[in-house]
Amino acid sequence: MNNTAKTAGVASRTKSRRSSLFKTLSSRYDLYMMLLIPIVYYLVFHYGPLYGLQIAFKNFSPAKGISGSAWVGLDHFQRFVESYYFWRLLWNTISINLFSLLFAFPIPILLALIVTEIRNKSFSKIVQNITYIPHFISIVVMVGMLMLFLSPRGGPLNAIIEALGGDPVRFLDSAAWFKPIFISSNIWQNMGWQSIIYIAALAGVNPQLYEAAKMDGASRMRRIWHVSIPGILPVIVILLILDVGHFMNVGFEKILLMQNNLNLDSSDVISTFVYSTGILKGEYSYTAAIGLFNSVINLALLLLVNRFARKKAETSLW
Repeated sequence: MNNTAKTAGVASRTKSRRSSLFKTLSSRYDLYMMLLIPIVYYLVFHYGPLYGLQIAFKNFSPAKGISGSAWVGLDHFQRFVESYYFWRLLWNTISINLFSLLFAFPIPILLALIVTEIRNKSFSKIVQNITYIPHFISIVVMVGMLMLFLSPRGGPLNAIIEALGGDPVRFLDSAAWFKPIFISSNIWQNMGWQSIIYIAALAGVNPQLYEAAKMDGASRMRRIWHVSIPGILPVIVILLILDVGHFMNVGFEKILLMQNNLNLDSSDVISTFVYSTGILKGEYSYTAAIGLFNSVINLALLLLVNRFARKKAETSLW
């Protein structure tokens, strides 16, 4: 009898929850219908293509199709790891993203702190507008600007070098200069746009905390360090986790436009290799395996950093 009563109670509670959920959905059906388009989009364009991942484990032939192609297991992964260009591609991909995290990630935070500390609001808006504008320049135009500015013939930077008695430098043809130019131009183009979320987070910090710190004799730098930065720390952690989540993904279009045979030792990354080998040469299975390898590393890094942030900063994506 007791077991029967318990079973009946569980069934009753389940039915009650289902009824409550149905009432909630039916009362706000118009809002839930708005979710239909993004849900269909993700199902069709993000989850649907996952079916094709199996070609990474097959010797894919367009004539035979995905299901008819021969199964080769981990052969493509082994071929990639044992290739002579594996370490070059891996190092270039990791180093560009690592240096971007070290140098590019903190700058929007610093810019947001500077903008919020400017007392003259008109000047603050001017600074924001000037730093936002580069974000709206297309990648093609940006690379064209770099080519003009860094040109060994008539480029402003080389003109200054020659005026000081030096020889013109072929910046874009040098493997040593590729990464600094790529990362610094990314910083210039995106720091204003990326600072918006930090400025919004700073606007939400309780003003009474600043007043209390000021009454205690804290200087402006102390107020920034002990009030502003802790106030936006959860936002910083979340954005850092999201950045690490696509750590192995580099700005493919920009790198491809800046890439040439002379700087290939520094500019050849996994994404450009997948394009040149998979799309241009038609090695679909091989490059699908490389892409899957890349994605698995991203997923592992995301899980590790999210877990670390949850334990140390008590902030995480889930």
